[in-house]
Amino acid sequence: MSIAREEIFGPVLALIPYDSEEQAIDIANDSPYGLAAYVASADAGHVCRVASRLGAGSVRINGAMLDITAPFGGYKTSGNGREYGAEGLAEFLECKSITLS
Repeated sequence: MSIAREEIFGPVLALIPYDSEEQAIDIANDSPYGLAAYVASADAGHVCRVASRLGAGSVRINGAMLDITAPFGGYKTSGNGREYGAEGLAEFLECKSITLS
């Protein structure tokens, strides 16, 4: 469905039924986009393991507020690179290797 595969900006909440955790992760990752995701669970360890498997540049868990000091950016066609944090600064730096014998 389009709502599950496209980057919908809104306030929009899509609820899609699933039969297993693997299927839920597959549904979430079955998109050419990967800007952000959201996961909810009472088990902090479990929810973090699920969040790490999602193809999104940021994942908010259990109502966590956006942290503007954390790096922000997408995966896949949602963009490359990061804003904010050390990763955001790295976009403006150039690395040089010098070898001397």
